[in-house]
Amino acid sequence: MSAAGRVESAALPAPGPRHAGLLLGFALATLALHAAAITRYGYFRDELYYLACARHLDWGYVDQPPLSIALLALVTRVFGDSLAAIRLLPALAGAATVLLTGGLARRLGGGAFAQGIACLATLLAPVFLGTDHYFSMNSLDLLLWTVAAHALLTALGSGRARDWTLLGVVLGLGLLNKLSVLWLGAGIAAGLVLTPHRRALLTPGPWIASAVAGALFLPHVAWQAAHAWPTLEFMRNATGGKMAPVSAVEFASRQVLAVGPANLLVWLPGLAFALFPRAGRRFQILAWIYLVVALLLAAGGRSRASYLALACPMLFALGGVALERWTSAPPWPRLRPAAIAIVLVLGLVPIPFALPLLPVESFIRYQAALGMTPATEERHRMGPLPQQYADMFGWQELVAEVAEAYRRLSPEERRRAVVFGQNYGEAGAVDVLGRRLGLPRALSGHNSYWLWGPGDWDGSVLIIIGGDPEDNARWFESVERVGTVDSPYAMPYERGLEVSIGRRLKVAPAAAWPQLKHFV
Repeated sequence: MSAAGRVESAALPAPGPRHAGLLLGFALATLALHAAAITRYGYFRDELYYLACARHLDWGYVDQPPLSIALLALVTRVFGDSLAAIRLLPALAGAATVLLTGGLARRLGGGAFAQGIACLATLLAPVFLGTDHYFSMNSLDLLLWTVAAHALLTALGSGRARDWTLLGVVLGLGLLNKLSVLWLGAGIAAGLVLTPHRRALLTPGPWIASAVAGALFLPHVAWQAAHAWPTLEFMRNATGGKMAPVSAVEFASRQVLAVGPANLLVWLPGLAFALFPRAGRRFQILAWIYLVVALLLAAGGRSRASYLALACPMLFALGGVALERWTSAPPWPRLRPAAIAIVLVLGLVPIPFALPLLPVESFIRYQAALGMTPATEERHRMGPLPQQYADMFGWQELVAEVAEAYRRLSPEERRRAVVFGQNYGEAGAVDVLGRRLGLPRALSGHNSYWLWGPGDWDGSVLIIIGGDPEDNARWFESVERVGTVDSPYAMPYERGLEVSIGRRLKVAPAAAWPQLKHFV
């Protein structure tokens, strides 16, 4: 192939026509769907922990970098920590992801049909609806991956140093939000090497992007080094003890379910279009990003399906363009309404599994009617609800039982008491919900709670949530059982928890603390 041929194969097409109203309509529909479920059920376990993290601002945490927590701190200072307040940001991120996916289809030359079906697939993907329902770094992660795809196409199209710098900023912010952007970086690097865009590696652009991303990420790396690399320990423990092993076939099938079976009609043609027909090879770098990330995750043997879904907006955009091109000549345009109807109608079925639109008893009946049973990608026994819903129940009951224990203390004991949770959900519930009841702060050995330490607690009085009674008795001179926490919808390991009062710790808190570390 001649040099001129290589340039032509790497060139990106002219953008398609603007359909701003169409894309905005899909974004608003996404917001409306999230608004309908925004305060149903209760706080998600991780939300309680993140709210606690937001009161300990730092350059890092055991299980995540700092960006999403800094944003949450800003949100809570302006709007408070109600469910509606903290879930508005992920809902907006979800709407923006839908909008940008349609825009990505336009960048690839797609018209109204391509842009619309790309938006529809993104809107209805169960994993995206679930991710954007509650606050976490994951909704921002999804958005930043999609922004990075736009920035990459801009840099490849222009070759300007400032556009590569912008890509570096997006990747650097992504790394400050979640380490999964390392997979995206690996995919981009492989995509550059494996496509005619490799010529860009002979220019300063990609190296500028890498340097900018690394510079932005450096403060978190310094934090990790200063704290003995806690995230590496967390990842080792989570991979070995928390995540259930999954075969490549299981990973692929879970990916289909997570993204939505009907959306196979969109993303699979997009992948094929970018890999095989000559007309689609100009977009091949996006397909390679997806494939490289898929290979990295499948090789690990314990990855969540949602991790690979981060690359799916690119495939939805590609799929929209592919379907539009393949149905452009008569009589094939007649198939377009049928494709939209299939994606829409079949995409509605799993929505109650992603967003809590139904009352809990109605959801359980709906789940049973479809022959589904609660599942998890972690090593946990399940109750009547999937884990993402079960983890929204039981916190009010837990805090009420802790409050009962607190009422039993003398005024002097109350001044010295703290609460101990076995995990960050329990501790976070006390720190967020219990604060409204006047409860003392919580301690825990779980993840960043362990880094925050026992503070000035003197060891005299501890309200203990759960734990083994014999082990609790080993630590204290006396242990008084107060009551039991239960909720029929909570995760089984959060049901039947004893709440006790431990008095007079047998060793100094600082001496006991190293033994309580639990990074997972």
